[in-house]
Amino acid sequence: MAVISITTTQNIEIGYDLASVGERIVACIIDLVIFVAWFIITSLIFSYADFSWLNVFINLPIAFYSLLSETFLNGQSVGKKVMGIKVISLNGSQASFSQYLIRWLFRLVDIWIGSGVIAVIMVAATEKHQRIGDLIAGTTLVKTKARSNIEQTLYVPVAETSYNVTYPEVINLRDSDMQLIKEVILNVRKSGNPMLAWQTVEKLESVLHIKNQYGDPMNFLYVLLSDYNHLAAQER
Repeated sequence: MAVISITTTQNIEIGYDLASVGERIVACIIDLVIFVAWFIITSLIFSYADFSWLNVFINLPIAFYSLLSETFLNGQSVGKKVMGIKVISLNGSQASFSQYLIRWLFRLVDIWIGSGVIAVIMVAATEKHQRIGDLIAGTTLVKTKARSNIEQTLYVPVAETSYNVTYPEVINLRDSDMQLIKEVILNVRKSGNPMLAWQTVEKLESVLHIKNQYGDPMNFLYVLLSDYNHLAAQER
């Protein structure tokens, strides 16, 4: 099974199983079924409407489906969610809107021209299973469950000797606390629901008397892990 190992900007290494060609095809087929169902339902409901207006009404949601669903469903369409795969940036973070936009624009080349043959060839031939849109956007598709377990990544060495600690207060936490933070990160990545991360951030801010400087809760948790890793390594 193909695997991609991503080291985040906070020096936390996370491994993912890459989505296979078959999984991507099945996800695409599921989305196509949704398109067909949408077409049939809207055609039946508006069977007496002006055809030109109806054509626009039917085709616009289909045209923008991939872009909107990936943007608002954390890198997933309905088909991807069913198959347990999602789009991520190659730096390990959630892809940005501009990356989703690039992937969407290149669907015309990858998928619609040649009935998806180009996409299949590119995904099969590239190391990180990327179609052309992924290569240009700096993204790929992975299974939603991270391979790395908590024990493997709790004490990842900090590569830079000049590493600057952002939250020295984190050393007041215990190893078990850091285990829980890792569990939160992995659970949020698996579910795509950031609520647990936000709750954890609020608790840590209260306990450590610090403030999240990063906005995104996952970045904050990554920094805490990296800071703890660096400080704990110095004490050993």
